[in-house]
Order: sequence, then structure tokens, then C-alpha cells
Amino acid sequence: MPDLIVAGNWKMNTTVSEAAALAAAVRDGSGAVPGVELVLCPPFVSLAAVSDAVKGSAVKVGAQNMHFRESGAFTGEVSPGMLKGLCDYVILGHSERRQMFGETDESVNNKIKAAQAAGLKPILCVGESLEQREKGQASDVISGQVRAGLEGVSDASGLIVAYEPIWAIGTGQSATPETAAEVMGGAIFETLRSLFLAAADNIPLLYGGSMNAGNAGDYAAQDCIHGGLVGGAALQADQFLQVAAAVAAAKG
Repeated sequence: MPDLIVAGNWKMNTTVSEAAALAAAVRDGSGAVPGVELVLCPPFVSLAAVSDAVKGSAVKVGAQNMHFRESGAFTGEVSPGMLKGLCDYVILGHSERRQMFGETDESVNNKIKAAQAAGLKPILCVGESLEQREKGQASDVISGQVRAGLEGVSDASGLIVAYEPIWAIGTGQSATPETAAEVMGGAIFETLRSLFLAAADNIPLLYGGSMNAGNAGDYAAQDCIHGGLVGGAALQADQFLQVAAAVAAAKG
């Protein structure tokens, strides 16, 4: 079975001091959830503070985005090399980046290859809109995102894929565990198998649409779901740790 991972995407929340305090609280409670990799993804400005706060613990750090170039005239961007030493993971292709900032499958693909080259573990996000789901296009859209995002990628080690139905992000709505499993065990896993053969069996698949302490166990009970990419529930240490505990219990 792939590694169990619960990653917290803090989005544009927390000041530097708040981020450090939240990370310390997660660190202090992390011993209660062995067997689950905890990953904290704060805003860029707090990466150093969060990295310092979890140093010496099993808690890992991730960035929320990055540019695929190593340097240059890209005002406001952060390169893979800038992230090295500060974090181990990087979220790429989040639906908010795709929708609000015009990210494409091609740019996401460039970022994944750059992340791997820098020794970072990419969390590739894919998902369909409500309109696409209602038109019966969900599987084709998601399979296409996976295939395009991983074009030219030959090494599956360190890769994570997060399914985030766009209609379930920040809305309080969530896909049922069965709906999520249908997509993740179907379109996502089958596409990964076509790309990486048996190596796909070791790629963690995370659910990322309004996962919380109350529903995390139901998602993790599905064979093809190995954790979560958590939004709102990651902003409180106790809730985040409860999500991780529910995942661990469901897989135990």
C-alpha cells in the first residue's frame, strides 16, 4: 500500500507568527498519529518559520506552488531552488491556481518536472467542475489532466496525486466516498497504471474536497484513498490531527 499522507493546505491564511504557532501545535500532537505522514503547506512567507518549528520531528513541510524556472525576471515567483532546504513537498496545479491564475496542464507539467529535478515531491492536483461532472465528462477531464500533467515524466517515486472536485472545495460540499473512489480508483489510477505500470501501485492518492475530522475515516476506508489534502480543517491543529487519526484508524 502507498504511504498514508495528510497534507494541510493553509492557502492565504496565517501570519508568520500564527503559522509558527500552528506548526508547533501540530508537531506536539504528531506523536499520536504514527504511520501517517503529516505535511504542512503554509504561505511562502512562513516556510522558514514552519520549517524551524517542526525541525527534529516527523512533520514535513510543503509549498503551495512554485515556478518551473530556476531564476530570472519573474516578479513575485519562487523557484525550485529557493524551496530546497525549506520543504520536501510542493502542491502543483491546485484548482484555485488553474481557475484564478490561468495555470494550464502544460505549465503544471513543467513545474512537476522541475520539482522532481530539484528533489521535491510534487502533489499533482486534478479535478472536474460541476458542469463537467453534470455532462458526464469527469473521467475524461481528470484522465486528461493526469496524462498532460505527467507528460514526459518517467519516475513515479515521490509523486502524489490529489483529487479535488472543484465543486467541493471551500463549499462545505464533498463528493461521497463512493464517488471519490470511483474517480480515484478509476480515471486516476488507471491512467497512472498506463503511464507507470506497476510503479503506480505505490503512488499515494489523496482526496481534497472539504475533508474534515467527521468524514476523513469514510474516505480513507476506500482502498484507493490514502489520505487527504485538507483545507479549512488544517487551520486548527486539533482538527488536522483528528483527520490524520481518522485516516490511520481506517487503514489500521
